[in-house]
Amino acid sequence: MDRESQRRILSVSALIYVSDQLTKLAVLRWLGPWVDEREVIPGFFKLVHWGNTGAAWSLFSGNNELLAFVSIVALVVLFLTRERFEIHTRLGQIALGLILGGILGNLTDRLRVGHVVDFIRFYVDRRGGGEVGFPAFNVADSAICVGVGLLFLLSARAEPRPAARAPTPGPA
Repeated sequence: MDRESQRRILSVSALIYVSDQLTKLAVLRWLGPWVDEREVIPGFFKLVHWGNTGAAWSLFSGNNELLAFVSIVALVVLFLTRERFEIHTRLGQIALGLILGGILGNLTDRLRVGHVVDFIRFYVDRRGGGEVGFPAFNVADSAICVGVGLLFLLSARAEPRPAARAPTPGPA
């Protein structure tokens, strides 16, 4: 991998990491220590402070230490197998940077505060009361999802297509 590719991956990763940590800090300061949520667009969007000790959508909740270990293993495996991720393309470099920065952002939370800080919440109010919505997430979660989606697109685009058969001459 050339230096320009390395620089691009590290730059995207650093941008995601810093953005993730700064947005979490800003939201937690804006909410304050006694407020768990604040409506931004009533009936649609709020900022929340939800501590997630699990994985996506709180799966495996209560396993923060195990998931921190899994994150470290994932970082090592991604680094060691980086050549398999279309990193010869600019889009592949961006995708890998998004994933690495996202994993580092959530890993920092797990090690520093004992849970991942989720704060973005989209929802709708139910007619009978209550709300239904998407689980809260953060910048790191978004970066990981976009990065993985880009890698899927790149791998689908890179798969060789079967060669077209030459037409066989029919009876004359």
